[in-house]
Amino acid sequence: MIRFILIVIFLIIYLVLSIPVFFAEWIIGKFNPHARDISSLRIVQAGFKLVILISGVKLTVIGEENIPDDTAVLYIGNHRSYFDIVLTYARCKGLTGYVAKKEMLRIPLLSTWMKFLHCQFLDRSDIREGLKTILAAIEKIREGVSIMIFPEGTRSKNASELELLPFHEGSFKIATKSGCPIIPVCINHSSALFEDHFPRIRPAHVIIEYGKPIYPKELPREEQKFIGKYVQNVIAETLKKNASAV
Repeated sequence: MIRFILIVIFLIIYLVLSIPVFFAEWIIGKFNPHARDISSLRIVQAGFKLVILISGVKLTVIGEENIPDDTAVLYIGNHRSYFDIVLTYARCKGLTGYVAKKEMLRIPLLSTWMKFLHCQFLDRSDIREGLKTILAAIEKIREGVSIMIFPEGTRSKNASELELLPFHEGSFKIATKSGCPIIPVCINHSSALFEDHFPRIRPAHVIIEYGKPIYPKELPREEQKFIGKYVQNVIAETLKKNASAV
């Protein structure tokens, strides 16, 4: 329980101390929006890295060289833990917005950081609003901001991490309409940090593997039609490969 309490205390202090930082970031953004974006990214990453340190994570990262340096990408990941966001965002090389459920907007201060970081908020109960979110994400890609989405739509609670929920095909329109590459993000064993023994946080060995870029237009026509299933199979195979290493 000590790790859980320490992280909660840290997050509360971090968010409260963020209030004057928001004002400074707002001023920076008036003169240099890109500088504001980068500083916001690094500030949040620093906080997440401290959370990771407190959690006692042993992290193995594979394939970061597969992430292009010269273009925005669509990250597609499996999702079993709240820590998936912390672990992956701490490693983003450049500006990256996450697609999150709209309920996150209700959380004060945290939602402000998320807006600074180009996050998009998805209403899962409204198809029309969901389409607007996808269109906004496509525009972010065109502006050079990468997007991360968990296309299972929610955290998987299956008994085995190898059993993925179906990937929502609509998520992949961000790549097919913008022309950006898809980077599969395979996360093994993250639920062992927290969800497997809630509310305790325990040290665990987590593996994150970034797959090779997938360019939708280069896939056979049938796989383009069901690209969500194609990417899901890529992630499932990688999860299976790394399962014995944790």
